Amino acid sequence: MPQKIKQLIKELERAGFVNRGGKGSHRNFVHQKVAKPVTVSGKIGADALRYQEKDVKKAIKESKK
Repeated sequence: MPQKIKQLIKELERAGFVNRGGKGSHRNFVHQKVAKPVTVSGKIGADALRYQEKDVKKAIKESKK
């Protein structure tokens, strides 16, 4: 069962990412140790897509190096 967008955002914030805003339903999260920002799009209660879950996990892993 896919995670919700809200859960992905919580995971990013717990890992030290900061929401720098975005347009519409897009949110850009940045971290000083991660080269590229992570973009999470969609309404808070919507199911996250598989690529979004993978991008978030990859960015969190990279931030811990």
